[in-house]
Amino acid sequence: MSSGHKILEKNISLMAVLIVIAVSIGGLIEILPLIFNEPRQPAEGVRPYPALELAGRDVYVSEGCYNCHSQMVRPFRSEIERYGAYSVAGESVYDRPFQWGSKRTGPDLARVGGRYSDEWHVIHLNNPRDVVPESNMPGYPWLAENPVDAATIQLRMRALQRLGDPYTDEEIEAAAADVAGKTEMDALVAYLQGLGRARSGR
Repeated sequence: MSSGHKILEKNISLMAVLIVIAVSIGGLIEILPLIFNEPRQPAEGVRPYPALELAGRDVYVSEGCYNCHSQMVRPFRSEIERYGAYSVAGESVYDRPFQWGSKRTGPDLARVGGRYSDEWHVIHLNNPRDVVPESNMPGYPWLAENPVDAATIQLRMRALQRLGDPYTDEEIEAAAADVAGKTEMDALVAYLQGLGRARSGR
């Protein structure tokens, strides 16, 4: 073992400083290209989530659906044959956080919009085994009892507008009426029915 290595191992302060320097350099290498890149452009047909779908996306995230379902079709033949056109970055422009990933305890949902009826989704979310007997997905029956909070959705849309999502003031004002009388179940079904429709053509 070299003398320099021995000094480094015995001097905790020096080791800490060098670790901070190494992590800082690594962080800059990852972050700087993102700062100077052109902003992502939405893929053709992709638009910000309407109020009800946005509420559904919040339910999807808060219930942890992304822990078992990804929303990224990889560019492999087997994936495309099963799910449809592979995912592109422009589809996720309005997603914060995006739902890409590889965890697939359940199927990928990037192209699920329009594949099933609203009624099928409601039955499936209440008790998945009623439509898929071998499913290990839990049920979410309480979503049908929880109303969508219109004020929260309007605040979210205003925040997203400040971040660059092209919501108009009129759309934000209309959000309360758009979600009036709707439950979290309605919102989640609306979100699922919108997934991938811009690219799948449904």
